[in-house]
Amino acid sequence: MAVRNQKVVLKRHVTGRFPVEEDMEIVADTVELRVPAGLKKAVLVKNLYLSCDPWMRGRMSKHDDGVAVPAPDFVIGEVNFGVGKVVDSTHPEFNAGDLVWGMSGWEEYTLVTQPESLNKINHPKLPLSYYTGVLGMTGLTAYAGIIEVGRPKRGDAVFVSAASGAVGQIVGQLAKIAGCYVVGSAGSDEKVALLKTKFGYDDAFNYKSEKSLAATLKRCFPDGIDIYYDNVGGATLDAALLHMRRGGRVVVCGMISQYNLEEPDGVRNLVCIIPKSVRVEGFNVGNYFHVYAKFEEEMAGYIKEGKVVVVEDVVEGIEKAPAALIGLFSGRNVGKQLVALA
Repeated sequence: MAVRNQKVVLKRHVTGRFPVEEDMEIVADTVELRVPAGLKKAVLVKNLYLSCDPWMRGRMSKHDDGVAVPAPDFVIGEVNFGVGKVVDSTHPEFNAGDLVWGMSGWEEYTLVTQPESLNKINHPKLPLSYYTGVLGMTGLTAYAGIIEVGRPKRGDAVFVSAASGAVGQIVGQLAKIAGCYVVGSAGSDEKVALLKTKFGYDDAFNYKSEKSLAATLKRCFPDGIDIYYDNVGGATLDAALLHMRRGGRVVVCGMISQYNLEEPDGVRNLVCIIPKSVRVEGFNVGNYFHVYAKFEEEMAGYIKEGKVVVVEDVVEGIEKAPAALIGLFSGRNVGKQLVALA
């Protein structure tokens, strides 16, 4: 039986500017509810949720200059990522009815011909939407960055930028579980209040209201910063470098302030890392999937115990997906942005 399959596709690559909804379009297609005959080890998935993430912005540009990027460019017409339910399978490890998350597609149904990109959902009693965020790639990004790269110790002073976002909200809570003092920055008073009341941050500030980021960080960290978890880059990274303590760690996860610039901002304070032996390390979550099983069990336990709480920003319907993605770059979302399909 053939059914409707609407999908979000990229119409044109975007370079040197903010993306707009018109860079994408909703395309109507159909799909048969079975894996095509002769296609071995393939899985047909009905997508339940689509994830919207800042890193997708990098894939919307065309990189012809040899610049290293965390994931390949989108091909015009390509789709992306979801959480779903197996409809049909010719792969021995997946059966109809299985709940999965991974690289499926920004569409209603996806035929996955490389099922190694799919992961079975092991805690279906928790909200399935969590596998677009706290129990999926977003949560693993937070965990790998703060635990594996940052290596927090009890009493460390931790600064997190974009702290109310999908990654930042989890980073702060994991740092608190590790016994750290944690301060976050966000782009609105509402988000600052959320950091303090919902996510357990010790302090937080609205970076848009501060005249000097360097002075603000000096106020929040009079004795310096042990770990800076960087989600934004640019001026915030530059200011944080001034206040790093000896042996400090800068975990470079993302640079959302730079993604839409034709000429990226420079970093002037790198000299600060020399006398204080500061380690600056970028990381790609793709290199940490070997710890996913350990992470999933730990995080599911934290959620069930109430040690980690989650805020989601959910829109309904695939037609809302382009606007939801674009909203990330103006800070319109509060918490993990996702699109519910079913």
